[in-house]
Amino acid sequence: MTITLKYFASLREQLNCEQETLDLPVQGFTAETLRQHLIDRGEPYASALAHNRAVRVAVNFDVVAPVFVIPDQAEVAFFPPVTGG
Repeated sequence: MTITLKYFASLREQLNCEQETLDLPVQGFTAETLRQHLIDRGEPYASALAHNRAVRVAVNFDVVAPVFVIPDQAEVAFFPPVTGG
């Protein structure tokens, strides 16, 4: 399963990465298990995506819940909450 990951705002700065392609070993990754998979890579992912940090996940431009199952060829975006003003 191949997906495209995009990182926005402070996450992009922390990871020094705007976009990457990721081949996952199996189908059935949820937004939360994907986040944990990235955390398990170690630093800087562990700090940037830590569970105590507010991070939103969007799949194919829709913000999703942690239990959302990510389809093959999806575009997955990680971003911090944004406030208007």
